[in-house]
Amino acid sequence: MNQAKSKPKKDHYDVVIIGAGMSGMAAAIRLAHFGKDVCLLERHNAVGGLNSFYSIGGRKYDVGLHALTNYVPPGVKGTPLVKILRQLRIARDELDLNPQRCSRIAFPGVDLKFSNDFTLLESEILREFPDQADGLQTLLRKIREWDDNQLDYPDVSAREIVGECLSNPDLVEMLFCPLMFYGNAREHDMEFGQYVILFKSLFFEGFARPFDGIRVMLRVVRNKLKESGVERCMKLGVKLIQAEQGRVAALELDNGRVITADKVISCAGWPETLSLCSDVETKENPSNVGRLSFVETINILQRQPREFGLEDTIVFFNDAERFEFARPDELVDVRSGVICIPNNYDYSEGRQLEEGIIRFTAQANFEKWNSLNEEDYVDQKSWWFKALGESACKFLPIDSFDVIQQQTMVTDMFTPKTVKKFTGRLAGAVYGSPIKNKPGKTHLENLYICGTDQGFLGIVGAMLSGITIANLYGLRGD
Repeated sequence: MNQAKSKPKKDHYDVVIIGAGMSGMAAAIRLAHFGKDVCLLERHNAVGGLNSFYSIGGRKYDVGLHALTNYVPPGVKGTPLVKILRQLRIARDELDLNPQRCSRIAFPGVDLKFSNDFTLLESEILREFPDQADGLQTLLRKIREWDDNQLDYPDVSAREIVGECLSNPDLVEMLFCPLMFYGNAREHDMEFGQYVILFKSLFFEGFARPFDGIRVMLRVVRNKLKESGVERCMKLGVKLIQAEQGRVAALELDNGRVITADKVISCAGWPETLSLCSDVETKENPSNVGRLSFVETINILQRQPREFGLEDTIVFFNDAERFEFARPDELVDVRSGVICIPNNYDYSEGRQLEEGIIRFTAQANFEKWNSLNEEDYVDQKSWWFKALGESACKFLPIDSFDVIQQQTMVTDMFTPKTVKKFTGRLAGAVYGSPIKNKPGKTHLENLYICGTDQGFLGIVGAMLSGITIANLYGLRGD
């Protein structure tokens, strides 16, 4: 992006969008397609928000993308992926999507394999938990009957509903584990509506990956922004949302300039957006600030993972007596997490990534990482890098983490502190607020929320959220 795009060309717009995350960019494209004059503001020098990439030593590292969820094969209609392709006018081939081979949920003494064909997971559950057959069908019926497109679904406990269907606590936890790691903003439990969205996204639909990772999607979306005429202002954020008489009266930008808009849509996060409003008194630790964040370690290997027996695409693991999804007391909870092997997707035409990659992700404590001095921060990263690798490798068919380290050429690691620095998310909360603003409205009648905090989840969900909010309030009015 050149510097000219860092200065708004006008003083007034139909719509100003705060943040060039996936949802913000999708909203901007949708509105521009219908002739709206749109300005997209992004404080950083790269688009994508929580789903972007960075470069070190000439290598590109994805952040956020273990997999694109909601994958369906060509020809399937009416799913979230199909909706965003149609409404953003993106050709499916542009995304270069390659489905997963096979993944696992791995707990002590029991594995459940799954793929993009739900019948595999269903058969695995019946093999390991044959007495849960009737309960499983009851749960699946509730999931299929739930209208996850409604914006006013009730906040009911997923644990309560799932527990009424399934009597085996191990199976309950094994089904919760991937869903929580892939999009849950609450500790211990989640809304059943969120459970349904994630269950369908991961298990009924499935995982895929562009061959070159997240930057493929970012390139496609950036091109759409350019084609649609959206005015993009990079390295320029909003310093203050000036509120008057229950409306956004103006936006004061980081460079001191003031602009106005008929409507403002923010994908910066719900509490983050409210903290910008002149009429909101920011309180310490408000209830809608998320507590959940993660560390992720990356190993770049000199061999393909499959050469030393690593066949899985993704492994969700838990080594605790009971799976816990909550901010840990220590810097990292290495007992559970996600193992992602990007090499193990079913790449078309026999393509293969040149270098091997293994990523380990686990829950982490933002406050403790943020309190470290520079020297301790570096030391703790090194210590937890190895601790997480050793814990995760208990669920891989290798002797120890040493096997991976012997094949490793380059490593990197990011922490909740990194998330906060580059996304602005309070407390480094990757999945945002535990309280979702499903209608997308705020206390200001022309200010709206899209993205994770609106309630749609994952990359496809975030883009669908942007489209939904744009359609509801940018195109149809209030």
